[in-house]
Amino acid sequence: MYEALLETLSFIPGLEDKTAPEVAVYAGLILGVLFGAVAQVTRFCFRRAVVSGPDQRQAAGVWLTALALAILTTQFAVMYGLISFDDHRFMVTDLPVAAIALGGLLFGAGMVLTRGCVSRLTVLSGSGNLRALTVLVVFAIVAHATLKGVLAPLRTALGSYTVPLENAALPGAGPILAGLIAFALLAVAARSGARPSHLIGGAVIGLLAAAGWVTTGYVLYDDFDPVALESLSFTLPASETLFWTIASSSISATFGTGILGGVLAGAAIAALIRGEFQWQSFDSPAQTGRYLSGAALMGVGGVLAGGCTLGAGLSGVPTLSVAALLAILAIAAGGVIADRLLKINASSSGSAGSSTKPPLQPAE
Repeated sequence: MYEALLETLSFIPGLEDKTAPEVAVYAGLILGVLFGAVAQVTRFCFRRAVVSGPDQRQAAGVWLTALALAILTTQFAVMYGLISFDDHRFMVTDLPVAAIALGGLLFGAGMVLTRGCVSRLTVLSGSGNLRALTVLVVFAIVAHATLKGVLAPLRTALGSYTVPLENAALPGAGPILAGLIAFALLAVAARSGARPSHLIGGAVIGLLAAAGWVTTGYVLYDDFDPVALESLSFTLPASETLFWTIASSSISATFGTGILGGVLAGAAIAALIRGEFQWQSFDSPAQTGRYLSGAALMGVGGVLAGGCTLGAGLSGVPTLSVAALLAILAIAAGGVIADRLLKINASSSGSAGSSTKPPLQPAE
């Protein structure tokens, strides 16, 4: 399939000389640009879908639409033999339950502190939000430290607490279960009150998640120069992009690097076209501290959980993996708990008269 792709795209100068991993960077860039543009228009964000707010139902409708389409199309690709997750990390039968649960809770708390999951903050960075860009950089540093640096022993220790599974996939995993889940999600989304245009945008994002799996697992499949099977995600790509940025002479760009760069570019283009590009920065030291704390929590949590709201959620759940489902549920729980604790703290402070100012509003 990879050779056929090169023949089809032979009109692009120099492409025929590139390896599958090199072409994967361009593929990631294209998918990233599309995601960034659509996410900018729809304000696509998992945090808004799980944390109480004036538009929670609408945001949940868009996110669930994306998930439904991602599940349907991903499992369609599996059914027709285009891709297989048998050897993917999501399908490991020794479930690192402690790492996933704790990581999800930490990530969820972090996204509440920064008022945006990593995908949303990447989009906001492209639209001129320097607060979000700061979070993205700190997130990448901490994620890399957890993967390969000073925090790696923590990851290794927590990862050793596992629960053996007979099957790493959900019971009855397959096209029928996928269809039932997708139907239920779309039924909820249809009653969310979200704009039809935003629901369509969510559907496009879901298709992009499936396209990522098919692109890396089928279109770019090459026995001699393999490409890792992956889709839309931000935890590993942020770490890879950080490492590539500071050592590009010895480290090659990856599919994830293309994704991250594409999202920034796509969001910037959409923001400029729509007149939404605006430089924004921090308002106070306290707000800066809140951002940095949230970024660190998401950096550690994203690695421990095996992905962020996109990597483990929108891209991971369509694999019908127990690990991915546990991760996104833990992230949601962490977000809800952190949001309630912040509101209780704000209420207590207000009743005590210690603060007359409303809570700081970061990213969004």
